[in-house]
Amino acid sequence: MRHFDEAATRAPLSFDRLVPALRAAFAAGAQVPPRHVHAIETEAGNGDGGTRKGTVLIMPAWSDAGFLGIKTINIFPANSEHGLPGLHATYVLYDARTGVPLAMMDGNEITARRTAAASALGASFLARSGARRLLVLGTGRIARMLPAAHASVRPIDELWVWNHRPEGAQALAAQWRAEGWNARAAPDLEAAVRQADIVSCATLATSPLVRGEWLAPGSHLDLIGSFTPAMREADARCFDGALTWVDTDEALQKAGDLLDAMAAGTLRKEEVRGTLAALCRGERPGRSDDAERTVFKAVGSALEDLIAATLVWQAGNAG
Repeated sequence: MRHFDEAATRAPLSFDRLVPALRAAFAAGAQVPPRHVHAIETEAGNGDGGTRKGTVLIMPAWSDAGFLGIKTINIFPANSEHGLPGLHATYVLYDARTGVPLAMMDGNEITARRTAAASALGASFLARSGARRLLVLGTGRIARMLPAAHASVRPIDELWVWNHRPEGAQALAAQWRAEGWNARAAPDLEAAVRQADIVSCATLATSPLVRGEWLAPGSHLDLIGSFTPAMREADARCFDGALTWVDTDEALQKAGDLLDAMAAGTLRKEEVRGTLAALCRGERPGRSDDAERTVFKAVGSALEDLIAATLVWQAGNAG
């Protein structure tokens, strides 16, 4: 059983390779059972009788290509108070025909890169072809990758970043400038949303951050952070009058943003235009008018993990 550390997992997953690979995989399909979700509550360990709460996700998938993968993700939002990432993941790749373990990979890197790539894949169908101004909400691992991902499908040349801790946004903007981006922190979220072509949310928020009345005609709202009914990044009005797409049908049961909008009546289940698979297969058209406002809601798919892990395995065994 081989081991691919963070650097070895990252190397084959450039967005110019990963985004097209995801597009082909969604068009072809795979076996993706519903994820297992478990709530974890343990003693905080600091002697005050408090508890620490987390969520464990178990995500399997397999395909006719002969690979079976299982990702385990541990999400502990309170980790930020202790200087730790809120998400840790591992990925195990197996031979689907024999069950033999092939490799252990860095699940954090796979999760972040495939999430950013799926975000860009959605935008390749739904954002205006000339979209150039990207606003990122969040400063975590996934948020940091969004400019490169979206620039692989749209002519992004201006970046804004907002975070509930302004110093975090300022630090990330400075990092992006050092990498050659035209980037700045957004002190006023409303003003930044109103000016953005693409608003991409990659947070663990449990209360809405983006308001529907802020979104400009023709804008694209990308919601990739929240993935449980208790999480939400956009209010119900964000879906009112917008063309809404999801990564998979599972989003309709798991995404707090969608559940809120359906409860409020600003979105009906039958009004959701379709999934990434429908877009990639050409079964449904994406954006058809520059004035349309679009929303893409993703909760993540084990298919994306499997494709990323397959690319890593193939690169590690090339030659």
